[in-house]
Amino acid sequence: MLGYMLYFSIVLGLFVIGDWLGIWTKAKLSSIFVVLISFLLLFLFKIVPADIIDQAGLTAAASWATPMLVFHMGTMINLRQLLDEWRTVVTSIIGMAAAVIGILLVIPLIGRDAALVSIPVINGALVATQIMTDAAVAKGLTLAAMLPAVVFAVQKFVGTPIVSRCGLIEARHLLAEYREKKAQGITLSAAPAPKDGKQKVKFCQKHDRFYTSNTCIFITVFGGFISVWLGTITPINYSIIALVLSVVLCETGLIPEKVLDKGKASGLITMVVFAAIIPALANISVGDIATLAFYVVVIFAATIVASLIIMCVLPCWKIMGSRSLSFGIAMCQMLGFPSTYLISNEVALALAENEEEKEYILGKIMPRFVVAGLASVTTLSIIVAGIFASIL
Repeated sequence: MLGYMLYFSIVLGLFVIGDWLGIWTKAKLSSIFVVLISFLLLFLFKIVPADIIDQAGLTAAASWATPMLVFHMGTMINLRQLLDEWRTVVTSIIGMAAAVIGILLVIPLIGRDAALVSIPVINGALVATQIMTDAAVAKGLTLAAMLPAVVFAVQKFVGTPIVSRCGLIEARHLLAEYREKKAQGITLSAAPAPKDGKQKVKFCQKHDRFYTSNTCIFITVFGGFISVWLGTITPINYSIIALVLSVVLCETGLIPEKVLDKGKASGLITMVVFAAIIPALANISVGDIATLAFYVVVIFAATIVASLIIMCVLPCWKIMGSRSLSFGIAMCQMLGFPSTYLISNEVALALAENEEEKEYILGKIMPRFVVAGLASVTTLSIIVAGIFASIL
């Protein structure tokens, strides 16, 4: 037991350092990047054992934590918001398709396996990374199993400045329009018109006192079990089943939204799943670093170029009516929440001269960026990962 606690403390200590540096730099330095780079360096210099995650007892935990997290993510999906922002969702899907096309076109440079494991990670985040890492390990693809974690660590550094720049360009246009109309005595508002009718009280809201922490955790465990079981008797990956099942149950009101948050366990489960991708870094040698760096540069370059062509050169931008906004929405697949919210807020603070202007910019940009991340990272990337894991 002493060994378990020691190694678990070391693992959590590195996560804490990543969190603190992320807070200290106001998210300019990704906590994810800090954690993964820290582990990579410790493995390369043999400061910690290669099986530290296993010795911390987290390898076995990840096998049940991943289905739980996927099921939980389904309860985070707001179908009404997705329907209201259908133009954003369509643009986000086109952006994801652009990344797929771009990466598939560079297969001659990086190989089929590297391309297939990278696509869902570019489209998504942690869950897609874990699914593709597991799939590559199961197939014995050593180098390909390392790549998802590296892409995952780098993508926020690539996506953040692009989305921020697109947001600034769009906000300047919006602000110029707002000030011009205001000078003419015309008031513009970004707030949607209020909807009539009372919202129906859901079953889980009516019986909220019964949805204790243990109940909520049980729901995700049992939902994960059903999903994995159905995944073994059907050709559909369990992650897709878990996502669809939880969305349906949440929309019908049988289970609460953000079920693991309500169960006060989302932070722990997310950490366990994140930890499960770390062992792949232990297999990276100094010689592999140059190869992986080349793969990463090619993958992100292909994604950006393909997205730029499809969103800004081809007429796809007309869906949103703005090239900068469309390209920014496409790149939100690399970020997800809360990065999309933070960038929107930073853009508004940088340009607005008063609270009214700030609220106007936020009302126009934030829903698009947040929904884009919700559609790609939280929802569709899991489906993409399930498909690509099956064909790897």
